This record gives sequence, structure tokens and C-alpha cells, in this order.
Amino acid sequence: MKKVIIYTTKTCPYCFKAKRLLKKLNIAYKEISVDFNPKLRAEMAEKAGKTSVPQIWFDDNHIGGCDDLHHLHETGDLIESLH
Repeated sequence: MKKVIIYTTKTCPYCFKAKRLLKKLNIAYKEISVDFNPKLRAEMAEKAGKTSVPQIWFDDNHIGGCDDLHHLHETGDLIESLH
């Protein structure tokens, strides 16, 4: 199973929505909070090409944000993408 990494902030409703889906599906993830940490946010932005949160990776594969994660789930590709 691929490692899931999600960059978040404490006040982002989309971060909560993405984490809720992962928890519902019993998918373990590593959360990296970029709150008050410009270095981590810059690292995330450089890797993702975006500054918005959440930004989600499966191993080194950038999935995108909350909508992208939910789209994978709705199309039935989420679990397959993790293997």
C-alpha cells in the first residue's frame, strides 16, 4: 500500500473533508500541518505547484486536493491508486 501524505491547515474545511474520507475508508495517512510554517508551505507549493491546502500525495504521486481525492473515490479508483 502506498504512503498517503496530506498537507493541511487547522482551519481548512476541505482538509477536514479529505481527512474524513480517508478515515471513513480506513486509509492511514501522514498529516503535515503548514500552519505558521512558511518553510513547509513553500516546500508543499514547490512540490505541488499550488499553494492551496489540502495537497495530497500517494508516495511520490501528487493526487491534488480534496476534490481530486473525492473524484478518485467516486470513480472507484481510490483504493486501486493506493496499490
